[in-house]
Amino acid sequence: MEYNTSGFSETGLRRVRDVLTRHIESGKIPGLVALVSRGEEPHVEALGTMRAEGGTPIGRDAIFRMASVSKPVTVAAAMVLLDECRFHLDDPVDPWLPELSDRQVLRRADGPLDDTVPARRPITVRDLLSSTFGLGVDLTLMGSPIMTEVLDRANYNPDVGPAPEPDKWMRRLGELPLSYQPGERWQYELSHDVLGVLVARVSGQTFETFLRERIFDPLGMKDTGFHVPADKMHRLGPNYTPDPQTGEFIVWDEAEGGRYSSPPVFQHGGGGLVSTVDDYHAYFRMLLNHGMHGSERILSRPAVELMTTNRLTPEQQADRNALAKNNVHLSFGQGQQGGWGFGMAVRTYRGDYASLGQFGWDGGTGTTAYADPSNRLTGILFTPVGLSTPDPAWLIHDFWTTIYQALDD
Repeated sequence: MEYNTSGFSETGLRRVRDVLTRHIESGKIPGLVALVSRGEEPHVEALGTMRAEGGTPIGRDAIFRMASVSKPVTVAAAMVLLDECRFHLDDPVDPWLPELSDRQVLRRADGPLDDTVPARRPITVRDLLSSTFGLGVDLTLMGSPIMTEVLDRANYNPDVGPAPEPDKWMRRLGELPLSYQPGERWQYELSHDVLGVLVARVSGQTFETFLRERIFDPLGMKDTGFHVPADKMHRLGPNYTPDPQTGEFIVWDEAEGGRYSSPPVFQHGGGGLVSTVDDYHAYFRMLLNHGMHGSERILSRPAVELMTTNRLTPEQQADRNALAKNNVHLSFGQGQQGGWGFGMAVRTYRGDYASLGQFGWDGGTGTTAYADPSNRLTGILFTPVGLSTPDPAWLIHDFWTTIYQALDD
């Protein structure tokens, strides 16, 4: 095995491989593809097989379901429009998203849906970008009337069927009151789906077409999109949700005929992308290079800085901390970075090996992608195992520990 040791020690990279191999040999992770880099040429490990029962070895070009690692990419589309002054941070979204105008807000977040007060102000673009527009997946409100409706209308249970087309989806969302006043509280997930609709309406294109023309094609992200074409389907394996009691592999989504085998009606900006480690490396390297890809500018330097700097007030940051720290049984310790920029976590305290300022995010299907400006480091790990048991999260923790121990300066 030859090691690309640019910025890493050979001994350290060997430990990365040994630790990842240990997870494969445990039988809890069928296969994985990992990428680390401190420059344009990455070091890649592809270990294990495409399926839990064995068979075809997993390859570097394997395609994975990104889940929430879609979020950092979704936000880039909105930042392109911001760079072009197609809208401004504090513009009300009403002209493009009239379904969200004249909002009512719950008097008490866990109260009945008809006990409301008028919103103090309109929802703005900034509110959507920072996940503070007043609705979202909120673990502190589980079982409440508003969260029951959000989970139903936003269709976070794909087993009940696909989400409707964007206009109908927005109409259904617009029938709900907000949980909190616009800009008041950080809540997870939903704002990124709304951003996808906003980008489509402002640009006059489908969300995916805009992403492809302005982000994917310029970066050479040829395997990233909202579905897998038939001629690439052999590179997509099943995705598993292990049984929390037994650890038995349960197929959540099969490749052929599965959720990603045809173009979706609703292009889910919060978690609908599929991609490869090399495509995501190109994207995160662009962010590390302040918006540049080679000689081509994808985003302005200030746009990247806005995305990758903590945007939350101390009160909002406390809400975000509660998602990770007080619900560790769901996240298994993932997500404890402190801050949140636009569409991604931003590390605001040194709680483990990672440096302050590291940015990126994790996905519930077993994906993780971050960049670290102080070390010029990019790390990406994709697996086909969802976070229904601690095993993929422990793998992710070990991946990041071994990356940092491999630094040679």
